[in-house]
Amino acid sequence: MGLLGILIGLGLLILFAYRGWSVLLLAPLAALVAALFSREPLLAHWTQTFMVSAAGFLAQFFPLFLLGALFGKLMEDSGSVAAIAAFMTQRLGTRRAVLAVVLAGALVTYGGVSLFVAFFVLAPMAHELFRSAGIPRRLMPAAIVLGTSTFTMSALPGTPSIQNAIPMPFFGTTPFAAPGLGLLASLIMLGFGLWWLNREEANSRKIGESFGDGVPMPSARLATDEKLRERATTAREFDPAEILHGAVTDAPPSVALAALPLIVVILVNLAMSLLILPALDTRFLAEARWGGTSLAAVGGVWAVITALACAIVTVLAVSHRRLPALRATMDAGANAAVLPAVSVASLVGFGAVVAAMPAFDVVRDTVLGIGGGPLVSLAVATNVLAALTGSASGGLTIALDALGGTYMARAAEIGLDPALLHRVAVISSGTLDSLPHNGAVVTLLAVCGSTHRESYRDVVMVGIVGALVALAAVIALGSVAGSF
Repeated sequence: MGLLGILIGLGLLILFAYRGWSVLLLAPLAALVAALFSREPLLAHWTQTFMVSAAGFLAQFFPLFLLGALFGKLMEDSGSVAAIAAFMTQRLGTRRAVLAVVLAGALVTYGGVSLFVAFFVLAPMAHELFRSAGIPRRLMPAAIVLGTSTFTMSALPGTPSIQNAIPMPFFGTTPFAAPGLGLLASLIMLGFGLWWLNREEANSRKIGESFGDGVPMPSARLATDEKLRERATTAREFDPAEILHGAVTDAPPSVALAALPLIVVILVNLAMSLLILPALDTRFLAEARWGGTSLAAVGGVWAVITALACAIVTVLAVSHRRLPALRATMDAGANAAVLPAVSVASLVGFGAVVAAMPAFDVVRDTVLGIGGGPLVSLAVATNVLAALTGSASGGLTIALDALGGTYMARAAEIGLDPALLHRVAVISSGTLDSLPHNGAVVTLLAVCGSTHRESYRDVVMVGIVGALVALAAVIALGSVAGSF
């Protein structure tokens, strides 16, 4: 009965979340259903298991949600993201329209700009480029996914994405874990994705397929669509409702000034991770008042927080006069972090209750018994949970909360570098999370004026198949050569 309760609770969560119900209501309800079937104390699991786990997630990662959303909103309203997109358009032109969209998306997201901010800026750019170049509109979502939601989210060393930050407290790693394997995975994802998109573009020209019909959904409608908002906030780290708040400048900066904050994110992240934090005396963290922790557990998050804070200061320093409503912009950025963070924390709370059920031992033993060693079982567990929850960050955290300690113990037994576990887990979270019910996929299709029927096949190829190929390569090479 306990296992049946887990499946029913999970089924209710997936079904009603897909229909636009709030995860803030669904996650505790689904958790209580699982506890009820296991004849476990309901109130104790709600307050002592669900809430404690959700609060722990917020304590660890809310600063990343907050600073990431604020930075993204400042970059949008200062015109910096638009300036970078325009530069790519001018440099690469309509002859390399696909590459221009992919690289623009990669640059801004690797620099720390929130995914939904990138969507709302890149979609109009892609619309004009593809229409001028005669490239089918159905390829727009896939091009944006390739640039924003694949290698810069999960594979490129140092990416400030929340997915890359989540394994750090579990494995004691940094944002630059397994840099060689991360670079290899990035090249595979980018190369495979560009090959597919160029192939589809060439085929469309052979058969005379034009840009096609369809109009992107206006940002005002997207920002006020409550069903879309509920889906989107569990998938990524920015509340679309805040897109309309604040004011966008009509005098964007030069591309050099626009790119400067992105460069700051990368350089400060690198310096904090590899030079500054390791040189500090952090023995005080072992004291009870600091939670009895260590630099290995918090250093990676500290590095990303510092990098984003420095980038925010940089944006304000170079573009404060371009922000027509500074307070409204900063308020919108801060508010945009709240619902996504609490939504993902609720998923984590649900996962904690499920993991506390006696029947979960069967699930754990099944996952750990998968052949191929800990890397394969970790990849399978993370893929499945990200797919079921429709959230890379939620699925990843649930997997590591339930099994992270076990994987660390196994890694120590066989001499496996935790950095390899980190990279495999992050790449795994960014594969099957892009199934049709994923909020980011639904939002992007609406932004581009496309449908699942028109564009989802190409999204699958660049966002799922390419990532799975890269994941397989990392696991195979890491199993033989270790982390590098």
